[in-house]
Amino acid sequence: MHEFSLASEVIDLAQNEAIKNAVTSIQEINIEVGDLSGVDADAFETALELLVKNTILENAVISIIRTPGIGKCNECDIEFEMVQRLDSCPDCHCFPSQIVGGEEFRVLSLLAE
Repeated sequence: MHEFSLASEVIDLAQNEAIKNAVTSIQEINIEVGDLSGVDADAFETALELLVKNTILENAVISIIRTPGIGKCNECDIEFEMVQRLDSCPDCHCFPSQIVGGEEFRVLSLLAE
């Protein structure tokens, strides 16, 4: 399960930013996880909850912001929500030529003291 290694990387990033900015505590972290990112948001959140003990994020509020998958159909030029990468256009039933949203996985913000 790669969610544990991703959670570990997020903790390392937070600790490095805290050191770089002479911060002693992080109160909040906001992380964006797209539905098409290949990351199971629930497993990632569980991994973070387990791994933050005795780290700078131990007492932080952790917010996972999920973003839906969005496809754009080149046939009829509409954007539509995708649950899976192979979802077809709801209007013309063609496969999307481009995924335009939902592949994100990033730390959006850290609130530190």
